[in-house]
Amino acid sequence: MHPDTAGVDDATGPAAISVERRIEWGDTDASGHYHYAAALRLFESAETTLLERLGLRDLIYARLPRVGMRIEFREWLVFGDIVTVGVRVGQMGRTSVTYAFTILRDAKTCASGEVTAVLLKDPLGRPTPWPDEYRARLSAAGPQASECLSTPVLERKE
Repeated sequence: MHPDTAGVDDATGPAAISVERRIEWGDTDASGHYHYAAALRLFESAETTLLERLGLRDLIYARLPRVGMRIEFREWLVFGDIVTVGVRVGQMGRTSVTYAFTILRDAKTCASGEVTAVLLKDPLGRPTPWPDEYRARLSAAGPQASECLSTPVLERKE
């Protein structure tokens, strides 16, 4: 199951979003392929867009440190590739949220994984339970409108 939500009209279920992003030069390593940390940057870009759409970004983003992650890499990406990053809320704990994500190129899964974050009472505080309103937005807002790039800059050469 991948969280790509392009074309989904059903507004129920966990919050999810699909965004297009470009692999930038700084995302690559000496081999010319994307560096593993680029997958986390792409995830965070999609997560930020999702939290913006839900009206939560400014309320929680500085209080949502990562406490766990798992990523499986399947395909290389190179500078200029256009990717679709899908993120959905996979599980809500008392103080945590676990997102599932995929990174696709041409509908082929290049990376997938999960990231778990914990809500803090304040930026330096201890974990705090999710307020009911925030939990409802994350758990039941359904797919949000996709964010797409308008034009590709480079074409992939095989």
